[in-house]
Amino acid sequence: MAKIPRTLQQHIDTAFPANVCLVGSVLPDGFAQITPRGGTMVFDDNHLALWERGKGSTSANLKDGTRLTVYFRKPSLREEGLLPKGGIARFYGRATIHKSGPVYDRVWEKLVQPEKDRDTGKAGYAVLIEIERAEDLDGASLTID
Repeated sequence: MAKIPRTLQQHIDTAFPANVCLVGSVLPDGFAQITPRGGTMVFDDNHLALWERGKGSTSANLKDGTRLTVYFRKPSLREEGLLPKGGIARFYGRATIHKSGPVYDRVWEKLVQPEKDRDTGKAGYAVLIEIERAEDLDGASLTID
């Protein structure tokens, strides 16, 4: 299991709306599905989370164990030297679906308000992603701080 560097955690949590994370999965036909997820957040040092309210192919194919890639880019982090390779971090992990319970409640509580406003009926669900690898643009492991 990989760790999400603490120096990046607040940047990920505040990525919406200017630097929304992209989430990638593989469709049954083998093609990559890349979709923006404004509700992506750091759950803890080893997990990212998101609120899934979509109705498309990404949501239809999400289940426990689904492999996901989360692509985060914030160009200003390149200038600051935090992510010198393009201001980019990639996180690879497996999803666990939570449609009720403490993880569901915590993700909803931490979700940015504009995303909550898009799901007034709270019809979505929490996706917890256990991070197996965390890398920069060159594929080098992100430094743990």
